[in-house]
Formats: sequence, structure tokens, C-alpha cells
Amino acid sequence: MAKQYRILTLNSISGVGLKRFPAARYVVGANIDDPDAILVRSHDMHAMPIAATVRAIGRAGAGVNNIPVEKMSLRGAPVFNAPGANANAVKELVIAGLLIASRNLVPALDFVQGLKGDDKTLNKLVDDGKKQFAGIELPRHTLGVIGLGRIGSLVADAAIKLGMNVLGYDPEITVDAAWSLPSQVKKANSIEEVLKASDFVTVHVPLAKETRDMINAGCIKLMKHGAILLNFAREGIVDNDAVVDALEGKRLRCYVCDFPARKLAGRPDVITLPHLGASTREAEDNCAVMVVDQVRDFLENGNILNAVNFPDVVMAREAPFRVGIANANVPNMVGQISTAMAKAGLNIHNMINKSRDEMAYTLVDVDTSVPAKVIEQIGRIEGVLAVRYLPVDQKEPG
Repeated sequence: MAKQYRILTLNSISGVGLKRFPAARYVVGANIDDPDAILVRSHDMHAMPIAATVRAIGRAGAGVNNIPVEKMSLRGAPVFNAPGANANAVKELVIAGLLIASRNLVPALDFVQGLKGDDKTLNKLVDDGKKQFAGIELPRHTLGVIGLGRIGSLVADAAIKLGMNVLGYDPEITVDAAWSLPSQVKKANSIEEVLKASDFVTVHVPLAKETRDMINAGCIKLMKHGAILLNFAREGIVDNDAVVDALEGKRLRCYVCDFPARKLAGRPDVITLPHLGASTREAEDNCAVMVVDQVRDFLENGNILNAVNFPDVVMAREAPFRVGIANANVPNMVGQISTAMAKAGLNIHNMINKSRDEMAYTLVDVDTSVPAKVIEQIGRIEGVLAVRYLPVDQKEPG
């Protein structure tokens, strides 16, 4: 009988994605013991016990700050995410933020909500009060985009279509992102160049040690007086203390973000949304579909795509018997794996090995069944973190 996989969901995951798990071979739910994999959105996993049976975690979104990635790496378990699946949703919210801030829509709405009296009185109050909410139009103003991945590129394209000049910076732009970037985007050589030249600045970088407080007091001092700063990437990329100081000193006109914080609360020059970046039906469906497909392909075939802690390793099946090995990126690992199989009289049909920083991953297809003792022997090689035997009928030993 083929192996049945158990999937634990820690948040509500789109049914469009969950339906991609075949019911005959997958048990999916919020109360699953000894799961093979976990699907999560925002649940904080750092303090929770994670069963030893867990071979992979899938985040139905982009950021993985709520997942103990290092801990899973030491187990040889990939942590998948869904880069780009919510990109359009975030882009639309950034454009909404640009318009809300530039046209002073929040204080204008508050003003209208507070009006009292009959229509004649309201009309007079509106005529007298609307001048204080006069804004600016976007065309011919410059938008600085820091981070030109999928979201940053979409924001840049939308801004150009609105008539804006766009200045972009990304020292680690991928080839795919470079191809998708509109040709009208002017490339900056540094963050400082973007900050000095832009009327609006939006950040689209992941939160990492290098990007925490990336937009700090020193950076904000470089910005134009009256500039508008937007952050729909991650809380922590922008230093809130520096933002408040700049707002009080009138260097910044407005701060628009998706991350409520006590220090920002109640300020008329701050527009804070309740983390709505990916909160659309379409984005939730897209993220779930992407991450379910990735987790399923890993469980059934050992392939890894879009894991934040492993290289992409995808190999078409050319033989019925497959072994997947997660290991530390150390010398002679492939040689030791090959030797173990050769000594057992196994013929390697195809093999792929890739590394990423300290982690490496190997897939091996062989022509005949692999004895359990060979799997155990490979597992004892120093530096091997996890070994999985994946024959076509999915009868995994152990």
C-alpha cells in the first residue's frame, strides 16, 4: 500500500490549495498528530514543539520570520515559501497607499465623518474646510523603489503607467527580475541616491540581519523635505523611532505602512494598515496552491523548489527508485554516497547535487530497489542530516 501523508495546518489555508492534496493519499487538518509536513501562514512556530516526523514546512506567503528555519535546517527539513504569489495584491496596496497619502484622504474622510447639520450647513462646512486637504498629483514626481524583486518591479511598472518617474535600486537583482523590470526605470547605484532624489520612497526587501533598520535616522536625513515613505515589506526594515523624529521635524510628510505599532498610533501623519498586503482572496489562493504543490513534490519525489534554506534541486524521474539526502555542505559527500551505493551493487541512473551556503542536497535515482541497510549506512555518514527513500510506490521504510 502506498504511503499516506499527514499534513498539519496551523492557520486557515485556502481550500483551493488544499484540494491539490489527493484525498486518497493525504490526511489534512488542524488536529493532526505526527505530521509529515506543516502548512502555516502567520502562526508563530518558534515556541511550539515540532514533531520529529516533520520533514517539511510550507509557508503560504513570502516571509518566514515566524518559522524556526535554523532548527529545521539542522533536521535537514526544507522550509518552503511562495515568492511572488501575493505580488499583485501587495502592489495594489502600495499604489493605494501612494494615492491615500498624496491626496490626504484619511484626514479628509475623518473631516467629513465629523460634520453635522443639514445639507446647507454641510455644503458650507465642506467649502470652508476642503482647502486644508489639498494634495499633489503623482505624474512627474519621482518614486524611489528599494528592492526590485517581483513586487518592486510590479510597483515600478504601475507607477510608470501613472505618469511617475521611477528610480530603482537592488544590488542583488536576479536575471528574471531584471528582464521583467520596465525599461523606463532608472537604475540607481545606491540607496542613498534613491533617497536623495525621490518624492516618494517604497521599500520591498526581505527582513534579514542586513536589512533590519535599513531605513534609519541617517537614511531619512538624506530624503527630500516633505517626502512620503512607504513600507509594505516587513516590520523592522524601517526604524519607527527615526520615522517619528522625522515626522515631528517635518522632514517626512507622511509614513504609510502595513505594520501597526504603539509608537505610530494616533499620529495624523501616519497611515497604518492592519497587515493587509496579502489579504485578498486571489493572493491567498495563489500562495496556497504554490506552497501545496512544492510540499507535495518534495514529499513524493524529493524535489526542492523555493525553499528558503536549501538550493533548488529538481530532477525528473528516470528510474523507479530514488533517494534524497540533505546534508551539510562539506567535501566528498557525493563521493561517500556513491561509494555506499556502489558497494551494495546499485547502479546510479541519474544524480544531482547542489549546495546553498552551509546546506546541500542530493537526489539519486537508481535502477533497482535500495536495501534498508544502505539507507541506514548513508544516514550514518558524517554531515548527513536526513535521508529519504522514495520509490515510485512511495513505500518509505521507517
